[in-house]
Formats: sequence, C-alpha cells, structure tokens
Amino acid sequence: MTSRRAAMGQARTTAYDVAVRETAALGEGPTWDAATARLIWVDILGSRVHTYAPGNGRRTVMATEQHVGAAKPRRGGGLVVNLRDGVGLYGPEGASFSWLVRNPVPGRRGNDAAVAPDGSLWVGTMAYDERPGGGSLTRIAPDGTATEQLGEVAVSNGTGWSPDGRLMYYVDSPTRRIDVFDSAQDECVYAVNRRPFAEIEEGAGFPDGLTVDADGCVWVALWDGAAIRRYTPDGRLDRTVELPVRRPTACAFGGPGLRDLYITTARTGLDRPHPLSGSLLVLPDAGRGLPGRPFAG
Repeated sequence: MTSRRAAMGQARTTAYDVAVRETAALGEGPTWDAATARLIWVDILGSRVHTYAPGNGRRTVMATEQHVGAAKPRRGGGLVVNLRDGVGLYGPEGASFSWLVRNPVPGRRGNDAAVAPDGSLWVGTMAYDERPGGGSLTRIAPDGTATEQLGEVAVSNGTGWSPDGRLMYYVDSPTRRIDVFDSAQDECVYAVNRRPFAEIEEGAGFPDGLTVDADGCVWVALWDGAAIRRYTPDGRLDRTVELPVRRPTACAFGGPGLRDLYITTARTGLDRPHPLSGSLLVLPDAGRGLPGRPFAG
C-alpha cells in the first residue's frame, strides 16, 4: 500500500527537542551504541564522526581523512566506517586505523550502512553526481569478504531488518520507494524477491535513512520533505512527524529503553537553511526501538 492510498487518518505531530545544536553539512547515520550508552552519527561532507551521550551530555568529534558515509560500533570496541574509498576499522577511541576493504572508484563515495542480524555490514555507495547506476549495495563479512548484493543503484540509503529478521527494507532514494526483500540466513544473511513496500508521492520529498521499530513499523526520513514518516508492517502510512528543517536524513532509536527517536539533518545545498539544519534532533518517547547489533569484525 502506498502513501497515496494511506494518507487518510494518519497522525501528524510536530513534537521534537534539540539533542545537539550543530551545523553539520550532511549529518547522517544515527546509531545507538548500547555498550557505551551513546549515539554515533556522522557529518559525511565534513568528514567527522560525532558521538553524544544523553545521560551526561558528553560529546566527542573525530575527524576522518575521507568523506565518511556511516560509522557503526564493532563487537570488540571501536568503529567500522564507510569511507570514500572503502570500509575501514578504528580501534577504541580512534587509536588506530586499518582498511578492511579498500576499493577506490573515481567519483564515488560510501553512503549509508547497516549491520545485519548475522553481524555483517551492508554498505551503500553512490556517485558524487548521483548518476543512475553509479552506486551499489554490498555485504561485508567480518573477515572483509565483499559480496555485491545490488548494482546499478543511484543513491544507496536506508537499510534495515524486521524484528524477526525475515524481511529487509531498502531505499534507493531517486526511486521514491521503500522496497522490501525476503531475508534469510543460511551461513550468512542474504536478500531476495525485491518488491515495493511504500511509495513517496511527488512533492513529499525523497526517502532517505530508515529504522525499524520493535513493532515492525518502518520509520523513514524524507529529504526535502521536512518530515519523518512511520509505515506499519503492511505498508500503511500511520504517522507523520513534521520538522522545521527541510532535509532530515535518517533516524534511529536510542536512550533509556530505546524509546527516543534521534534524527540527523543536513544543510548542504540550501540557500537559506533553518538555524537547526545540521543539528541532531530527538523525538522523546516516540516508540520502542530494536536493540542494535555491533559489526562482528
């Protein structure tokens, strides 16, 4: 069921707080790290990895040598990062760096990424000019084995799994769709049988990053849509959260009980960005998130 068929009767809210006031060019990829009780997020074009601990307000900022599309916690501590030229590993507190997969392609960079139920990392790429077919979606095993899952992608974005792990949701932003795959695990997670889950109508923005909550609902940020939407497991739009910023980029649950929804935002490309564009926003007590998984490598 698409958003056009489901718009009637949806709940609309505007409740949000500012978690971190920032001027990130392209804030992205919020991820809750349960081991450290902090939120990890990136400024892609600023080449920065940010952390924020809501319990005490402590923040850190780490510079990367390349544009960084995503940063996720590792099982043994540290971070795995989706960089311009591939996937890299940082030790705890950024003390060391090594390449796990290095595959530079001129004019291409890493974008959104997600950790699958088996602990593998699914990384997206895109061309800087966003040309069709310039990106891909690739599974990175803990040992660094890379297996392309989707080619001919334009802007690889939100990826997430249902609570039981049997479905995988995915966004290639210019399609204006959230797609769903059947996901299964033999020796590793794989995804088949791609089909539309929800469509974003013309004029409502483009789907960007997403997260799946404990009820199996899919929350998606709408780039140029100034809103976050929630879709039920049958693809019905049942909630819209309106925001003051034009370009929300992604969302993730975090905080005590995983009940607060954190939202990254961007100011790149805007002639007159809202004062909060580039900040980290939060919707208190928005729902109930799923526990995250660290990368197993």
